[in-house]
Amino acid sequence: MSQSYLHHADLSSVLAPPESIVSRTLHSDAQSKIVLFAFAAGQELSEHTAAVPAIMHFLSGEADVKLGGETVRAVTNSWIRMEPDLPHAIHARTPVTMLLTMFKASGGGNPPRPASES
Repeated sequence: MSQSYLHHADLSSVLAPPESIVSRTLHSDAQSKIVLFAFAAGQELSEHTAAVPAIMHFLSGEADVKLGGETVRAVTNSWIRMEPDLPHAIHARTPVTMLLTMFKASGGGNPPRPASES
């Protein structure tokens, strides 16, 4: 395998369907950490915070995501960007697969905002 890239042809094959919550780190370096999560229906990741900006990309399933004082519904292809220290929690309504990208503090700053937020 080349050291200049990492290829997963099918992320759904990386984790077996869970009976609870499972995760696997796909990549970690000085700038970012990327973690694949799989949730069984009914599982909940309790409220917590992250010290760095993060993006949740829901690859499949349906979940309720608490973001600060609000709750939003995430479905297949939902995308959520969070500022550091935002309290958040996830409750899987169905089996869920989610890709989490955390941007580490090196370089001083947040990842660029999408054009719609400018």
